[in-house]
Amino acid sequence: MMINMLSLFCQILIGFASGIAVGGGFIALLTMLKIIPRLLQLSKNSNNSRIFIFPIIIGTLFGTYLSFTHNQYNFPLMILVLFGIMQGIFTGMLAASLAEVLNVFPILSRRIRLERHIKTLIMAVVFGKMFGSLFQWLVLVKF
Repeated sequence: MMINMLSLFCQILIGFASGIAVGGGFIALLTMLKIIPRLLQLSKNSNNSRIFIFPIIIGTLFGTYLSFTHNQYNFPLMILVLFGIMQGIFTGMLAASLAEVLNVFPILSRRIRLERHIKTLIMAVVFGKMFGSLFQWLVLVKF
């Protein structure tokens, strides 16, 4: 009985510490890449920063909730499409901001001597990501 409670306490402590570490890393990523200030600058809407901050917070909390529960939801197809579009926009913005910060494409194109074919390089990365994701979901993920 006492060993089970000690084990449960250790699991709770490790889970909480892991959550703090992952959350801190996520916030550090958003802060270091300056995603929200860049979005505010691009949208020319610097007075309404809550428009960009609250969806990130709500989406993170909702995603965490869905990760820890085993509830199944039967959303209509249109809501699922909307969720997919929002997730795609977030992933695309994250990838684009990372590429912009690191100047990945100009450096890569100079290294492999493809300065004239930068569009082809970007499309190869896009299609590679798309086919890799399709392969993962259609072949590797078992329903």
